[in-house]
Amino acid sequence: MFNFKRPKWIPRWVNAPFIIISVFILWLFFFGDNNFAKIHAIKSEINDIKAEIKANQDSAEMFDAKVNELHTDRETLEKIAREKYGMKRENEEVFITDIP
Repeated sequence: MFNFKRPKWIPRWVNAPFIIISVFILWLFFFGDNNFAKIHAIKSEINDIKAEIKANQDSAEMFDAKVNELHTDRETLEKIAREKYGMKRENEEVFITDIP
């Protein structure tokens, strides 16, 4: 039917099914839905999110420690109430100035 002769510069192991399968695999690697560029971008995004989670866990631990300190240490609670919220004891006068 077809009398196609392979040129001598093409190796014997190269045939039509091999070329078709190779092109298909290369197409999937570089242009498919899960290509290398997408995989790399997703992995770097995952690493960024993991770093953000670690930073948030560290700050959450710090805030938990501060809340625990407020629940247990009455002096710290009083200090914050006086400095931040301007609270005072009865029969006490507080003068607030803008001088640092």
